[in-house]
Amino acid sequence: MSRVELKDIVKSFAGNPVIPCLNLEIESGKLTVLLGPSGCGKSTLLRLIAGLEYPDAGKIILDGEDITTLESRRRNIAMVFQNYALYPHLTVRENLAFPLQVAKADKVRIDREVAATAELLGLSSMLARYPKTLSGGERQRTAVGRAIIRNPRLFLLDEPLSNLDFQLRNQMRGEIKSLQRRLGKTMIYVTHDQTEAMTMADTLVVLEKGKIMQQGTPDEVYHRPANVFTARFIGSPPINILRGSVRRGELRLESLSSPICHVTMPDDDYLIGIRPDDLIASPESAGVSMTIERVEFHGATTYLYGRFGEQAIVAHGPDRRRFEVGETIRVAFTPEAVHFFHHETLQRCE
Repeated sequence: MSRVELKDIVKSFAGNPVIPCLNLEIESGKLTVLLGPSGCGKSTLLRLIAGLEYPDAGKIILDGEDITTLESRRRNIAMVFQNYALYPHLTVRENLAFPLQVAKADKVRIDREVAATAELLGLSSMLARYPKTLSGGERQRTAVGRAIIRNPRLFLLDEPLSNLDFQLRNQMRGEIKSLQRRLGKTMIYVTHDQTEAMTMADTLVVLEKGKIMQQGTPDEVYHRPANVFTARFIGSPPINILRGSVRRGELRLESLSSPICHVTMPDDDYLIGIRPDDLIASPESAGVSMTIERVEFHGATTYLYGRFGEQAIVAHGPDRRRFEVGETIRVAFTPEAVHFFHHETLQRCE
């Protein structure tokens, strides 16, 4: 198992700062997911750890060893790419064997390791096939197999499932997580897909413009977002962020005349975060009046789009209840469901 430390990492391309100054510790034996929008620096971080790029400043420490300037081939780190990067002219067996051949392993060891890796990943019946004859999931398993066969210290995966369809992505998420647990290896996984991040991560690192916005378990990041960016980025549909204030213990929302509920926050202006699943809509419920502007049916869940006064909101419709555009309903929530953020710094208020 391997522990990774990134200390004061700075990286720019053509004078444009991608990572201004970042410090991060990756726990040994865990699956850490780097999550953020395109251009936030997550793939750059992966390439720096792999030795495919070098930082302008700072240090990369792997198990206490400074590998900042060490050549990529000497780091014993395996990387799985978005496009699989398989050799099209080699069979699955030959693709799996290639890293061991480069390492000048003997034929007995190569045959043994290829057989064991193929069995682990369900590729045993496909060893004689070429990549062009494989499905996307089979190609991805072959790419993962080629990475694990060399027994690296660390696994890096750069959006490995983005080329797969929805059903295959769901399947491969479970397979990769199960594989990581069986191997007990440190794995760093890059994605912009919050579902992948939330379902796979032991530790989640949310990035924006090369800065860490929050680091923690998926549960911590979802239920206690550290700032407005994280609150909005995690969750689908996104969290409702509303302008409001607290006066004498009463929560008020901008453009509504009456207080919403009693809270224990100090008097101040806030940005109020309420997740759609915590806004329960029902014609009979107490709460705030809302006129439905759009209805989205998601199978087990229906989401209702409307407004509190002039502020747009999304609410959760009760199961099996039919709602119509133009219908006026009441929407209720509990004080415990409210997240308070500073109206200027956008950071969480405790």
